[in-house]
Amino acid sequence: MLKATLRSFLAHKGRLLLSALAVLLSVAFVTGSLIFSDTVSRTFDRLFASTAADVTVSPKEDLDEAVHSGRTATLPAALAERVRQVDGVAAARADVKVNGLTVVDEENRPVGPTTGAPTLGYAWNPNERSPVELTSGHAPRGPAQALLDSETADRRNVRIGDPLTVIAPPGSFTVRVVGIVTFRTTNPGSALLYFDTPTAQTKLLGRPGTATAISVDAAAGVSDDQLKQRVAAALGAHTYDFRTVGEQAESDVEQLGGFLDVIKYVMLGFAGIAVLVGVFLIVNTFSMLIAQRTRELGLLRALGADRRQVRGSVLTEALLLGLAGSTLGLAAGIGLAAGLIGLMGLLGMNIDADEMEIGWVTPVAAYVVGLGVTFVAAYLPARRAAGVSPMAALSDAEVAGVGRPLRVRAVAGGIVGAAGAAALAGCAVSRQTSSAASLLGLGVVLTLIATVIAGPLLVRPVIRVLGAAFPALFGSIGRMSQRNALRNPRRTGATAAALMVGIALVGGMSVASESMTKSFDRQIDKTLGADFVIQNANFQPFPQEVTDKVRRTDGVGLVVRGRFTPVAVRLPDGDRVETTAAGYDPRLDEVANITYAQGDTASALGRGRLAMDRDFARDHGVRMGSTLPVEFAGGRSAELTVGALTDQDSAEGFGTQGGLFFGLGTLERYAPGGQDSALYVNAAAGTGDDVLRANLERTLEPYPQVQVRDLADYKRLVHDQIAVLLYLVYALLGLAIIIAVLGVVNTLALSVVERTREIGLLRAIGLARRQLRRMIRLESVVIAVFGAVLGLVLGLVWGVCMQQVLALQGMTALAIPWVTIVLVVAGSAVVGVVAALLPALRASRMNVLAAIAHE
Repeated sequence: MLKATLRSFLAHKGRLLLSALAVLLSVAFVTGSLIFSDTVSRTFDRLFASTAADVTVSPKEDLDEAVHSGRTATLPAALAERVRQVDGVAAARADVKVNGLTVVDEENRPVGPTTGAPTLGYAWNPNERSPVELTSGHAPRGPAQALLDSETADRRNVRIGDPLTVIAPPGSFTVRVVGIVTFRTTNPGSALLYFDTPTAQTKLLGRPGTATAISVDAAAGVSDDQLKQRVAAALGAHTYDFRTVGEQAESDVEQLGGFLDVIKYVMLGFAGIAVLVGVFLIVNTFSMLIAQRTRELGLLRALGADRRQVRGSVLTEALLLGLAGSTLGLAAGIGLAAGLIGLMGLLGMNIDADEMEIGWVTPVAAYVVGLGVTFVAAYLPARRAAGVSPMAALSDAEVAGVGRPLRVRAVAGGIVGAAGAAALAGCAVSRQTSSAASLLGLGVVLTLIATVIAGPLLVRPVIRVLGAAFPALFGSIGRMSQRNALRNPRRTGATAAALMVGIALVGGMSVASESMTKSFDRQIDKTLGADFVIQNANFQPFPQEVTDKVRRTDGVGLVVRGRFTPVAVRLPDGDRVETTAAGYDPRLDEVANITYAQGDTASALGRGRLAMDRDFARDHGVRMGSTLPVEFAGGRSAELTVGALTDQDSAEGFGTQGGLFFGLGTLERYAPGGQDSALYVNAAAGTGDDVLRANLERTLEPYPQVQVRDLADYKRLVHDQIAVLLYLVYALLGLAIIIAVLGVVNTLALSVVERTREIGLLRAIGLARRQLRRMIRLESVVIAVFGAVLGLVLGLVWGVCMQQVLALQGMTALAIPWVTIVLVVAGSAVVGVVAALLPALRASRMNVLAAIAHE
């Protein structure tokens, strides 16, 4: 049996090649994502561990202050002198590090990275742990000198002696490059500027005599933990945060983890699609091979092979296929990881491909996925093969029948489909976002399974409709192509299912994204009342000088400032919610349209008061007039009274969770020194919008990070952000289509082999080669369009349910992207034509007499 199995596998290796490609793609994405994430994680582990001090003392911050407010948490630089006196300290230095600088050259062109990585400013304090070393020029001396990293200098063509303008939180200042530093470790993609310590303190922090951390080196024989305990005892354990080198490196890696997780999960998403679609392809391939080998299997049974041996033979073939696909997929995954590492290099993150990390988990995952996929996919065909009776050797009967199994499918599909429909219905009527999302996920999975199970039942009614025009358009050729697609509903259903998965995904996400876009457009129209909004490109705060210059711009009438700050609110139900609150100037009503359930803008922005979303307040037992303890960054706290409850949808809220906002007076009292994150600007009387926009853009020309947006710009911004999600979905669709095309090619190729004698007879009675190719192409097209129709129906149902979940978050508009639907159907027809090219060509080249004599 082993010899027979190996001979059978080698005899059909050409037919199994396309199935092996599906396994290869699945394994490649899994292993590529694991290798890439492991390599990047290990690289940054080494970077952070090699550059962190033995012990780092930093300000105690429970809330993320710098991200929202523009303030950088500091501590007294004089602490370094106190730390030096601690027993076991070899050295201590006050560090300054500020994130989010903007740097431009003398032609006002940005010098920093454009890939989202930050531009960082440091105090120049070289030591053996510094990530850079001075390779040309000299150290900075005085407020007009700075060092720049070599990679940024090369990328932006900056040389020693060139002037740069630095836009920092306290304001702008000009420096001249006096030296170039080179990375001794991996460059994470950031641009680095170094200043002398007094300049960094005054120009970057705005507070002389301060630092962002104290770095402490241990003396010989003193462990990091011992040093941490001694320094904490000297300074007060509850006054600052104290981290050893390992703890600091772990904290830095956690901050990077979000970026790495995004890449990993995206690639695993591709792997999941490849696995799912590949299962359909492998099931179909083995089902057809077994159907074509009915006589062979029957003879094996007649010669004494039992059911277990036949089943084992088929599964052995599948495992050989999985072994080959897994091995090739592992190699392809290494290449994919190398490509991603190279791509990161183009984006400025220099990772050495020679240090690629391939842990033991990666090959294990490769073979578990590859062998698991093929084993699961081949199990049902193997069971059917074991059921071939010895009498089948005397006939050409196929294993697959059309009677009872379809009835079983109908019952199973109906039960699963009913459960899925119930879950989707529950999602549509649920009022809680978490439960609605859970029901949506369950409903999507169950309805997808139900459609796959019951797909063959839909083949005949749907394809009769889809192919109804074929006889009129293509005559007898069209009629035969339609009947070929109807001949074996299981095969047609399984072939179309691979395409259906991808199209259902893109259909559902297209409805959701179109609905989100329409909802945001509606909310922006409803809420935004300002002529223009001035904001940083990445929504971060900007220096006070920007606000001052905007106010002095010709044609500006009203300017309402908006600031954000992290807060923690203690609620009556006992919850402590950390969120972001906003502060606004008193004339907010003139630039925004806010709907209040109770109270008004005056009571919301009054001294010691705050506004809150009505639904959030109801869920936590808050009422008008309730007094709530609010914690601000820096350890400050206040008792604020609820002065207004808003009836804003979440899509148009003024904060994040809870929709909290208050007056700028309240914000300045408890969180002073913050920076504006948005300016809402109305034109003065007699000034047109075009004139004011031109004046504002001229004013803000020295600040390339700050943008002027009107209503249309805001909508375009939202559209672009949603489009990023759609591009990912389209990429997933593209992968699904690639594997689906392999499946259609495989099905048609095996079908041509199965119908060799029939094709020979058709050619003998006058069917031309061109007509034969058209017949196979039309069969492929109708199968592909059938899969597209099923996918679109399923995707539209999913999309409508997704919109119901989004409606709970304020995005209440439902929009169907009809253009996308038409393009998908047309594209599926093209997919069918492309998939049929090789099988049709092969069929048309058959020798007529040899085909007629084929057994």
